Amino acid sequence: MFEVPERRVVMSKPPRAKSGVEITDEIAERLADEAAAGYALTDAKRVGRRSLSGASGSSPRVNFRMTTELQARAQERAEREGKTVSEIAREALERYVS
Repeated sequence: MFEVPERRVVMSKPPRAKSGVEITDEIAERLADEAAAGYALTDAKRVGRRSLSGASGSSPRVNFRMTTELQARAQERAEREGKTVSEIAREALERYVS
């Protein structure tokens, strides 16, 4: 095994978490220690959106391509109706297959 020399990175601004909290050296050390000890994934908070069916499972995901013009019209419609593009796409597909 070989040794890796310690390198310090000098940053102009201190790093911040997504929440905006400044990541101090103490916080970084604690997080590194937690990671080194390992995590109990059964206790982990589930990441991601809730299932559309209301159950505890996951919802299937569908990706598709569209023209720039269609995307712009969909975005405008979604904003006008206070919805997301995904919501109006689901509604349109539901109407189409019904």
